[in-house]
Amino acid sequence: MFNWIKNRFRRRPVVPVVRLSGVIASGGMLGARGLSIESTAPLLHRAFSTRGAKAVVLSINSPGGSPVQSALIAQRIRLLASEKNLPVIAFVEDVAASGGYWIACAADEILADAASIVGSIGVVSSGFGFQDLIQRHGIERRVHTSGKQKAMLDPFRPENPEDVERLKSLQAEIHDNFKNWVRSRRGAALKGDDDTLFSGEFWTGKRGLELGLVDGLGELRATLQARYGDKVHLPVIGPRRRLLQRFGLGGGLPGGIGGGIEQIGPAMLAAVEERAHWQRFGL
Repeated sequence: MFNWIKNRFRRRPVVPVVRLSGVIASGGMLGARGLSIESTAPLLHRAFSTRGAKAVVLSINSPGGSPVQSALIAQRIRLLASEKNLPVIAFVEDVAASGGYWIACAADEILADAASIVGSIGVVSSGFGFQDLIQRHGIERRVHTSGKQKAMLDPFRPENPEDVERLKSLQAEIHDNFKNWVRSRRGAALKGDDDTLFSGEFWTGKRGLELGLVDGLGELRATLQARYGDKVHLPVIGPRRRLLQRFGLGGGLPGGIGGGIEQIGPAMLAAVEERAHWQRFGL
């Protein structure tokens, strides 16, 4: 009897779902909340190795972040899709912008809600200037380098126009890589001109459909049931939690078990940075 039930279950269509949610940053910079190749690679491997999988779904909710980590995650998705010969479908939740859209383009098909945010195909760098603040308090900044560009864009010194031009040159190179990736993945589906598509602007899912940034509008479960049947099995692939974390212990929480008071400052800064990424899109 047990074997019959097990065999019946195995015959159900299986489409694993990988949730990619959070700001994209190098491993550890944003803790468990961030996306990086380090945190996502095991999830992607498990999803593409799922026995009997008909496709792999990416459920994306990310305002972007590191272009390097975005590219690494996208490349890993394409590598696994080619190795396993499986189609990849991306569903956009609240937002897939900037690096989040970079990852979405790794899919063979992108679907979104009409009110989702997509796009922001551009590059941004931001910071603060504190030179007047330290002067006001009588603080002298001392920096010694062996290379005139080593202290480029030092926030405690007046902004140097040459440094700004150098930064813009680096941004343009990264932006070109982003544009080339989108063109290579979206191809003839793109319907807007370059000045519109690659301006860094972002749009709703409905407008993104008109511009060819997404392929359709739809909700994950309803869409997959329509394609693979009402009995489709949609296992969510998430990180495996350690034993202590299952009981609400550990996890490196600032000031708690597995974390220390010395982590509170960096954790607060990471939280502020994460919040700033989301607020760009009104979230």
